[in-house]
Amino acid sequence: MCFLIMPQLQNLFPVSCKEHELFLALQLVKRMGSSHLPQQLKFTTSDSCDRIKDEFQLLQAQYHSLKLECDKLASEKSEMQRHYVMYYEMSYGLNIEMHKQAEIVKRLNGICAQVLPYLSQEHQQQVLGAIERAKQVTAPELNSIIRAHLSKEDKNGHDGDAHQDDDGEKSD
Repeated sequence: MCFLIMPQLQNLFPVSCKEHELFLALQLVKRMGSSHLPQQLKFTTSDSCDRIKDEFQLLQAQYHSLKLECDKLASEKSEMQRHYVMYYEMSYGLNIEMHKQAEIVKRLNGICAQVLPYLSQEHQQQVLGAIERAKQVTAPELNSIIRAHLSKEDKNGHDGDAHQDDDGEKSD
């Protein structure tokens, strides 16, 4: 496969070596004048038109395949952008939820700290131990809790009115 630089298109297009040789011969004819060329390099108008027609058809086929590729890439780009927006929104929502949960934890810690002095010494030790155990939650435990919560939601049919707590009591 040769490459032909067509001045009128200012672009590179792959063409056959024979077409490239013909193009170079035509350029030579233009520069030297037809009287200085041997008989084999002289071309008729119909031959030139046929070569131009063939080259045009080749360029049309290349244009068509490039246009199809461009359309395919454009659709892939829009799909990727759609996915990006979806993931960005999910990430933003999770970030908000994380900050919300952190604020809840901070407030609950404050409540525990306020209530703790009113408990008996024995109950204070139990509550402090429970708080420390709660702080030591692991990823597998979280996964187990999430799975249990999701399966409970599936069994309840996503009931929005009354949900059962972890200990089985119903709450509103």
